[in-house]
Amino acid sequence: MTDAAAIRDAVEAVVDPELRSTIGSLGMVDRVEIEGTKAAISLALPLGGHPMEDELLSRIRAAAQNVGVSDAKVQMRSMTDEERAALGDTMRGQAAGGRDVVLAQPGSRTRVIGIASGKGGVGKSSVTTNLAIALTLKGHKVGIMDADVWGFSIPKMMGVDRAPSVLEDMLIPPVAHGVAVISMDFFVDPDQAVVWRGPMLHKALEQFLVDVYWGDIDFLLVDMPPGTGDVSISISQYLPRSEIIVVTTPQPAAQRVAVKAGLMARKVNQEVVGVVENMSWFTGDDGKQYDLFGSGGGEALAADLDVPLLGQVPLIPALRSGGDIGSPIVVTEPDGQAAEAFAAIADGLVRSKPRLRSHPELVIS
Repeated sequence: MTDAAAIRDAVEAVVDPELRSTIGSLGMVDRVEIEGTKAAISLALPLGGHPMEDELLSRIRAAAQNVGVSDAKVQMRSMTDEERAALGDTMRGQAAGGRDVVLAQPGSRTRVIGIASGKGGVGKSSVTTNLAIALTLKGHKVGIMDADVWGFSIPKMMGVDRAPSVLEDMLIPPVAHGVAVISMDFFVDPDQAVVWRGPMLHKALEQFLVDVYWGDIDFLLVDMPPGTGDVSISISQYLPRSEIIVVTTPQPAAQRVAVKAGLMARKVNQEVVGVVENMSWFTGDDGKQYDLFGSGGGEALAADLDVPLLGQVPLIPALRSGGDIGSPIVVTEPDGQAAEAFAAIADGLVRSKPRLRSHPELVIS
């Protein structure tokens, strides 16, 4: 006879792949009935249909089998309005208090990392995408907020093909490769351009931070627009505890522009925790490495900002093509040079600690 209490405990400990909390804490487990080594499990789903139903069922069955169940049958129903409202109150306690940005509060354990650049075209979004997955593969809970409201690209790069779900006026961000994603891409017609002034951009970012259920995540990576405009200022106001990684290429010209992103961060009291150099070299069929875009830009930028060079990412065609089709290279080539580079950057970010001190004036070489 299998222990019914042990089975229920195991099932309730399963993490919902969309809401990324245990289904026990979400009140989703109705009952668990045992007959011999077989179990009948009844679930109440808060979202009506579950966008990741197959993954959820697989996790539940695996958890039950780990405690001696030979066969687990799972039945599902939709939560009642009362159950959904109660769950919304529970989640809203984690997601927002009034219109406060909970992730910015002193008690939050979430590290908010802005991925910034001085100019476009340096691969900032591909760095954000692959770094987020690299952190997830190391066991961290990660979200991406695509704050590049004019040039949003994160959903496509992550392979997200569905809009956020809605639960009691909260947006539940879709999850791909274990990473929760929110972006203006979900709310703008593909044939329209975002033509907004600062106040509208400011309001959109507030909604991404307040009305989106991020849960208890370890890292929120913010894909910033290039430069030092309205969005960057708004992020610094909403997330004053956020940290910044500056992305550049090996070109000295790119480095001279990228340093301005670091200067802006410090002007608004954000900590620059490191530099990532992208497109560092190309390995030809002959096995030789070619510096197609020059060399030394990342090291020079790190020296100017007095921060570590967290890593150098090689120029690999599959890195670009993977972003075009929603297949990040960290997933498709986990043992390749690029994946190793992103794993090292993730390790460096985890080890880094904000210094939270004033900085002297920078001398730019």
